[in-house]
Amino acid sequence: MGDPDAKDAPMKSVCDLLDENEAICQVMEPGLTSYGGRQQFSGQIRTIKVFEDNVLVKSALRSPGEGAVLVVDGGGSRRCALMGDMLGDYAVKNGWAGVVIYGCVRDVELLDQLDLGVLALGSMPRKSVKRGEGVEGVELSFLGVHIRHGDYLYGDRNGVIISNAPLDGIR
Repeated sequence: MGDPDAKDAPMKSVCDLLDENEAICQVMEPGLTSYGGRQQFSGQIRTIKVFEDNVLVKSALRSPGEGAVLVVDGGGSRRCALMGDMLGDYAVKNGWAGVVIYGCVRDVELLDQLDLGVLALGSMPRKSVKRGEGVEGVELSFLGVHIRHGDYLYGDRNGVIISNAPLDGIR
């Protein structure tokens, strides 16, 4: 997305991006908290839908991210965490730009040190079960947006926007 030499340049704020592209963007309703060390991130979306089971999340983050953002619909469960510091480490090592979880994370003091965008509903110390249930590459719907595998996500401290095409001038 954009000029490869500009990969270290900051992107425009989500506010500016939305002002310039409102006709083609969806705006995620408030409700997620930032837990990662990267406060501004963007990338093409890969989707996963699970419930209190993080096996597919682990598998995805152990694979090459290529600057993508993993969006996980965890059903809004606050009873267990779908990601912690070890999965965050995998994400960084494998080139993911960020992870957005409609559910919880844990090890937040360690996630905060990673060069990774992480948004989630909250934190919960309990780990998830390991059954391997869920689906990848499906359309998700939460917090007022419909997210398709392959859409683009732009996030910062102002919020999150979703577009079905890359936005001009963004890395």
